[in-house]
Amino acid sequence: MKDQHFEYDVLVVGAGNAACSAALAAQDQKAKVGILEKAPRPDMGGNSTLTGHMRFVFEGFDTVRPLVKNMTDEDLHKLLEKVPHRTEQELWDDMMATTDNMADQDMLQVHVTESLNTVRWLAGKGHDWVPSHQISDNILSMNGGGYGLQQRNFKILEEAGATFHCETAATDLIQDDQGRVMGVRAVTPAGVAIFKAKSVVLACGGFEGNPEMRARYLGPGWDTVRIRGVPFNTGDGLRMALAIGAMPHGSWTTCHAAPQDIGLPHFTCPSTYAIEGNDWVRYMYYVSIMVNSNGERFVDEGSDTRGKTYAKMGRAILTQPGGVAYQIMDAKIRNMNLYHFNYVRATTAKADTLEKLGEELDINVPNFVRTVREYNAAVQPGKFNPDKHQLDGKGTAGLTIPKSNYALTIDEPPFEAWPVRCGITFTYGGLKINAQTGQVQHCSGRPIAGLYAAGEMVGGLFVGNYASGSGMMAGAVFGRMAGNGAGKAAMQS
Repeated sequence: MKDQHFEYDVLVVGAGNAACSAALAAQDQKAKVGILEKAPRPDMGGNSTLTGHMRFVFEGFDTVRPLVKNMTDEDLHKLLEKVPHRTEQELWDDMMATTDNMADQDMLQVHVTESLNTVRWLAGKGHDWVPSHQISDNILSMNGGGYGLQQRNFKILEEAGATFHCETAATDLIQDDQGRVMGVRAVTPAGVAIFKAKSVVLACGGFEGNPEMRARYLGPGWDTVRIRGVPFNTGDGLRMALAIGAMPHGSWTTCHAAPQDIGLPHFTCPSTYAIEGNDWVRYMYYVSIMVNSNGERFVDEGSDTRGKTYAKMGRAILTQPGGVAYQIMDAKIRNMNLYHFNYVRATTAKADTLEKLGEELDINVPNFVRTVREYNAAVQPGKFNPDKHQLDGKGTAGLTIPKSNYALTIDEPPFEAWPVRCGITFTYGGLKINAQTGQVQHCSGRPIAGLYAAGEMVGGLFVGNYASGSGMMAGAVFGRMAGNGAGKAAMQS
């Protein structure tokens, strides 16, 4: 059988938010766009379909009014009372604080200054925003979440002439004698295919779906973790780019990983997510405490707001015996009826005494009871406020591992526990790009002609931790940059 041959001005590998943003931007340059997607059509769109937020700069009512269609001025003003603004300095500080000041500052500068411009650009394409659900510290969510965003992206792109090739896995980059990337080789249901292009944008995710790469880069134990998202992100784009000399960049040893129900599936696909919803997350840790199977606390559960801590909690859980922890609360916390309790599949245990709860969990009961009592004795006076947008300063004193905020005693039966495990979302290590154009850089210090990258394939922005909504925002910002750069280069060649 002969190889299949296709030709485009710009070829985008991947179909997530970053890839679609790149494709939209390339179309703005009048480029003919082809998109390769490893997944079948019902599961197209990557992890972007499973999320809901973008963390962007805004300066009050006039900034966000054009983004929100189905909301009155009065209701929008009320919503903005919670977070009246997020200035460029505030977004910069969020990102630097969550990465221990290790974010690539050139990339971060572009991310911060282009976030609002990118959101406005997306709104001009037909996207809009709605009030955020209670679990996020962003006040606005994409209408329909990431799934709705992606379904609109697919429609917009196809109506403008883009072609999606589903069940198509890219295997190699094709270069000419001068080293310019001229396309990719891929495997399709009909066999090997050659996709020629004047520019290629790699936006096919990190390596979270690859157990071997997780173990190699993230370390022991990571090969057995479960994936919060799709199983298709197996590092193919990274492997192809590194094979031709692309410069690795960022933190290859850290990732976005969060507390998930002990029954978390091995992966989640868009086709099932759209039906079942996202009820595997377990984010009560910040108003409760977490203990391991030895009955001991191991992390400051209230070191910052939930939106700035959840992505590092998975790693902390994975390091515990058996890679399991338990979020512990009492009737007082349960009766708050926070959003986090509205899960239909939560694995729980409940008992009238701490001793019985420890026995039911099969953990070290004496240690567990002592841990809770010592914690209760250390809780300081102050006003408890479980506001997802700000810290309340109500912490503990005298503990080896403090709880810095949201500290409530656990002393009113019945007592309850949620067993949790680590669930990986995406990896932080990636490729070095020119932050202004998205062009991939070679290990020799020069750009690789014809090759661009965006999304989780780009390293440098996230290190160790992450602020809620930053990934989708970065995907759109740098996807747009890469698509513009690829489109201009293609149309000028």
